[in-house]
Amino acid sequence: MLKKLLFTLTLLFPAFAAQAESTPAKKELVARILKVQQPAIEAMARTLAEQPAAAMMDRAAQVLSTRVAADKREAVARDIQADVKKYVDDAVPLVTDRALKLAPSTMGAVLEDKLSEEELRQVVAFIESPAYGKFVALGGSLQDALIPKLVTDTRSAIEPKVRALDQAIARRLGVTTPPSASPAAPAAPKPARPASK
Repeated sequence: MLKKLLFTLTLLFPAFAAQAESTPAKKELVARILKVQQPAIEAMARTLAEQPAAAMMDRAAQVLSTRVAADKREAVARDIQADVKKYVDDAVPLVTDRALKLAPSTMGAVLEDKLSEEELRQVVAFIESPAYGKFVALGGSLQDALIPKLVTDTRSAIEPKVRALDQAIARRLGVTTPPSASPAAPAAPKPARPASK
């Protein structure tokens, strides 16, 4: 009965059969894509594992400056940093390992389902090409070329907005900040280096 239903669906919806059909060739192509994407998967897992620690560090910094005696702040901060490092050292490998193990059954399943074998071949050819590898390697250089110019070109428009925001927040908190204490426009962030092949 199930075979008859699948056969009928294949006749009525040939695109369904082409897209949903999994073959050894598709599985091999998906495995190649996931292998090239491994650095991105690892980076995503690292970010995911580090998010709770980063949020706790932000909260701890606020509490540290208001509730811990000045003479004890440095020691407490060092202890907190050690706790965070231990957490990161334990959590990141665990989450990264699990992400790499789940990728074939999650990301791989989506790729197999949504792309035809020919489309998978095209993706593999693209991401395994030397030109793509060179393009990915240029990611940091491209950001390095843009960010300083962007900061320079927008500084005069952004600095007054940053000062106005700082003053508005200070007013809401009932805090007065001297003009010299107002933050300037943010410095250019360090570009995130994309994972290369």
